[in-house]
Amino acid sequence: MTAAPENALEAAFHGLLDDAAVFPPGDLPLAQAVPAHQLHRSAWYAPFVGSFVCPATRAGEVDAPLELSLTLPDGPSGLAGVLAAPDRRPLGRLVAVEVALPAAVPAAEAVALLDAQLPEDVTGFVEVPRDERQSAVLDALSGTRHRAKFRTGGLVPQAHPDEAELAGSLLAAVRRELPFKCTAGLHHAVRHTDGTLEQHGFLNVLLATAAALYGATQAQLAQLLAERDPQQVARQVVAAAADGRLAQARTRFLSFGTCSITDPLTDLTALGLVHRPQETDA
Repeated sequence: MTAAPENALEAAFHGLLDDAAVFPPGDLPLAQAVPAHQLHRSAWYAPFVGSFVCPATRAGEVDAPLELSLTLPDGPSGLAGVLAAPDRRPLGRLVAVEVALPAAVPAAEAVALLDAQLPEDVTGFVEVPRDERQSAVLDALSGTRHRAKFRTGGLVPQAHPDEAELAGSLLAAVRRELPFKCTAGLHHAVRHTDGTLEQHGFLNVLLATAAALYGATQAQLAQLLAERDPQQVARQVVAAAADGRLAQARTRFLSFGTCSITDPLTDLTALGLVHRPQETDA
């Protein structure tokens, strides 16, 4: 197996970790999460850290110039009001909004609202429902400047899509050339069991995305998502970085929200995929 150049391997993780520390299960108070994010952005691993994810209703409480992604769980209709009110406007730079899709709101309407309200330099993510609306939502997003958001876990077993379901979602997005982010459940690099929760690994998702770009079937993607051997996953990641597949996968799998920046980094360093500067210089 050809070893991946270290810069190519580590570059594949740049911007992958969106800081969702204020959301469950972390639930870090905003007054602590903001300075913690600033420390992340000044640490050796800063290149791997993405935006700070915050509920739109609390945007006005952000008192530092962060790159912000605002969440709107009630849908895109509230975006204009949040950003128009001076006392609710964030100090940071808005880079993205992440909106849920209420059952009564057609996907095309949500996309139109994002088009009307978002500046060109702000990315809109629409959370794709895990029901019969999925295809229609992905179709509505396809060919626009907006992106998909897949929920990959939660606090209860039912919130975690199984391998076949997630494989189908990834394949549907890739076939539409639609970039996406993930949220919830991707606490660690490799697929594992945590109590009653079957949790996906973010490296498994990255490998499955790469495979989908090269014509893999849904069943093949499900196999990659189900792999639990950390060393096997790490070897596949190194190989995918060496031949450019990992970089291509990142054009689709943009990032994922994590309530802990350090947990994913701990996994990546333990697997030898990311190195602290002193280890690189040794």
